[in-house]
Amino acid sequence: MNKEHKQYDLSRQILKSGTSVGANIREAEFAQSNLDFIHKLSISQKEINETIFWLELFKETNYIKEEQFESLNYDAIEILKLITSSIKTMKSKID
Repeated sequence: MNKEHKQYDLSRQILKSGTSVGANIREAEFAQSNLDFIHKLSISQKEINETIFWLELFKETNYIKEEQFESLNYDAIEILKLITSSIKTMKSKID
């Protein structure tokens, strides 16, 4: 993907959103409050959703093969489910 400028820009976008997920989860580990924890995980939730968008775009434009997409997309959706569940659990503890 890095051979052309446009491809580099696209690959950089998925790299940014994908790594942001982990960085914000890591920040949530040391949240200052339950609300801060929810906030950090909510950012991760948005970032993994963006990553899923980029994966779908890559598949539709044939930047990645169907098999690669299926594996990566499955993992991303599972991460999204875990983050969403963690947010819901913490919100229920606050209420």
